Amino acid sequence: MRRNLCLSAIGVLVLFSAFGSAIAQSGPALSPEVQRYVRVPGPLIALTHLRVVDGTGSAPKENQTVIISGDKVQSVGDASAVTVPAGAQALDLSGYTVIPGLVGMHEHMFYPSGRVPIYNEMAYSFPKLYLAAGVTTVRTGGSLEPYTDIELKHLIDTGHAAGPKMHITGPYLEGVGAFTPQMHILKDAEDARKTVNYWADEGATSFKAYMNITRDELSAAVDAAHKRGLKVTGHLCSIGFREAAAIGIDNLEHGLFADTEFVPGKIRDVCPARADGLHAMAGLDLDGAPVQAMIHDLIDHHVAITSTLPVFEPYLPNRPPLDRRVLDAMIPEAQADYLANRIRTNASPDNATGTAAFKKEMDFERMFVKAGGFLMAGEDPTGIGGTLAGFGDQREAELLVEAGFTPIEALRIYSYNGAQFLGEADRIGTIAPGKAADLVVIHGDPSQNIAEIEKVEIVFKDGIGYDSAKLIDAVRGSVGLH
Repeated sequence: MRRNLCLSAIGVLVLFSAFGSAIAQSGPALSPEVQRYVRVPGPLIALTHLRVVDGTGSAPKENQTVIISGDKVQSVGDASAVTVPAGAQALDLSGYTVIPGLVGMHEHMFYPSGRVPIYNEMAYSFPKLYLAAGVTTVRTGGSLEPYTDIELKHLIDTGHAAGPKMHITGPYLEGVGAFTPQMHILKDAEDARKTVNYWADEGATSFKAYMNITRDELSAAVDAAHKRGLKVTGHLCSIGFREAAAIGIDNLEHGLFADTEFVPGKIRDVCPARADGLHAMAGLDLDGAPVQAMIHDLIDHHVAITSTLPVFEPYLPNRPPLDRRVLDAMIPEAQADYLANRIRTNASPDNATGTAAFKKEMDFERMFVKAGGFLMAGEDPTGIGGTLAGFGDQREAELLVEAGFTPIEALRIYSYNGAQFLGEADRIGTIAPGKAADLVVIHGDPSQNIAEIEKVEIVFKDGIGYDSAKLIDAVRGSVGLH
């Protein structure tokens, strides 16, 4: 009953002031299209009697009150000691938890189109799904339509579209052998350098090396990016992790799934067959000298790793659990393709190898962090089509816990660590006075049961509370089309 009363009160607040002066914030004015998703307008809000998981890795604090003023957190303290300011919209959130907005470090605005190696841009549906799931900041992990991503960021920043804060990665830096014609094929190192400089001028703030890039091309790209104060990540294959670390790469995607240096007979600058890499990974001894040397080499070179477990999980039999939210978001054709892919996956002769490799990746990520490595998280909404924007990020948090991290550690990886890598830890990633009011209100306690991260009800971005259910409902039947 308390929950229904709380939500009804929020609904009254929105009806009373959604189009009034209370919506005025220190940020841009919101268009009518965006206002329709606003559940709790500002500028002065008190979230009372809720649990705070602040993102630092500290233990949760019970019965807290968070005061939001404009686009910032004004104060956080014990509800019995905090005075709610006069005129504030006060929400009794007993039984709720607030966490920092998630910082997704491997996100995309495109989606695989069935069995054809062409990807459609989801500029309408994906931004809403990210925000609805509590992902308030994203780094796109490579772009197929970089101009679309750049313009989408502008629309969101100016209040004309609902979505997360975006950090734009330029087009894939790919060599000969790309699996889709949507990628530019680098001609040589000079082409890599020119590509980085061109897209940095256009607004890209990071770059991603891809599976068939050569070492000369990667070296040129890293050099050009670093001269401009920008970072380079990589989903590699032709280049091993230790080689990339020596070149100066800043981040590596997917962990062991993308490191081919342990594949027998690996040829310089050549990406081996996927099956060869999977079998080599499944048989690796994580405690052995070669893997340990690689881990410490990455740490010594300050190379981060991005965990993307949800994109690999669907290749395992009967995983992940079917999520009605995911299926409802898809167009019928995308839904049918995904379900057919699950059936094929369940019948795959490589299931035992894939399962062993997946477990090996989980163990590797935990080992990497224990050794002092810097781990971030994202979802990579590609694969066989079941990993959707936002929902996949929530699943990643759950899989980090399955891998052996505590829920508190998983939430820190997904918030503060990403903010640090982006150079924005003074603004986002944790809940503290003076930081951006990027907050996720969850009905439940994900610090005890990480699956409750799926129970998002309100997502604050820069002090404006968005209705998660309305955002999800707005894109029902859209994924796969736009």
